[in-house]
Amino acid sequence: MKKLLLLAAVLCVQGNVMDINAQTKGTKVKQKNKTTEKQVKLEVAKTVKPVVIKNQMDSLAYTMGMAQTQGLRDYLTGKMEMDTTYFDDFIRGLKEVATSTDKKQNAYHLGILIGQQLNSQMLKGVNEEIFGKETTQSIDKDLYLEGFIAGTMGKGGIISVDAAQKYVQENMEKIKDKNLEQQYGANKEAGIKFLAENKTKEGVVTTASGLQYKIITKGTGEIPTADSKVKVHYKGTLLDGTEFDNSYKRNEPATFGAGQVIKGWTEALTLMPVGSKWELYIPYDLAYGSRDAGPIKPFSTLVFEVELLGIEK
Repeated sequence: MKKLLLLAAVLCVQGNVMDINAQTKGTKVKQKNKTTEKQVKLEVAKTVKPVVIKNQMDSLAYTMGMAQTQGLRDYLTGKMEMDTTYFDDFIRGLKEVATSTDKKQNAYHLGILIGQQLNSQMLKGVNEEIFGKETTQSIDKDLYLEGFIAGTMGKGGIISVDAAQKYVQENMEKIKDKNLEQQYGANKEAGIKFLAENKTKEGVVTTASGLQYKIITKGTGEIPTADSKVKVHYKGTLLDGTEFDNSYKRNEPATFGAGQVIKGWTEALTLMPVGSKWELYIPYDLAYGSRDAGPIKPFSTLVFEVELLGIEK
């Protein structure tokens, strides 16, 4: 009730300001403004309804509705990028959709919902996959939308949905790699140069795949297979020395399947006896390739210090 009175008071002040401004325009304008003010008050009174709980089922209905909003505000303002300035408009739209029984109107509302997801998530995801997470580049939005509409309608497209999926599967990686290489090609060149120089250093072994390693401590235990569950300590750095992960600092070894990590790790682990400590030099194609993995940018050659503590049985 206090909120309702406060809203009415604010509206009264606004109405008074409108009346003062209207004095130079005559009595008719003042009367019109007063009428508008009364209409606004009535509309506010209609939308702000007191909650009436009559029984346990009413309590359950209200609390269920409230409980299911957990995380919604963060989702709307974060992932959906909604401006909280227009929260009242969101509530108005929510009520319209939630209470509508008009099939035509419901279809329109669904179109708005999918369009919002397309604009804030789907297209953004495609652009990040093709151009990288830090990109400001975008594919042609209008063409993307035309293809999306044709696929949804099931007619009017220049190719079939199956043909479109096949084209994406056959060409996506090539196009993505080409675009990412333009941005991150320096990483690839730096890695090639580093590995070429590193393989000539004493103690460095280069395998047929291009993986390089140097034995720091020679273990004498069992050698894992790709199916083994291993326990390791490790530290990972970029070529410039930037550390991106360190189990030693966490004071907590990692346990995982030897075949469930990047290719360079799997190869090294299946060569290492338990008790070994190696330094690994992993080419980008045996690491994260063209993927953007946070601090690890596409085409990055990685350096790891890996200590194989044991094989979990």
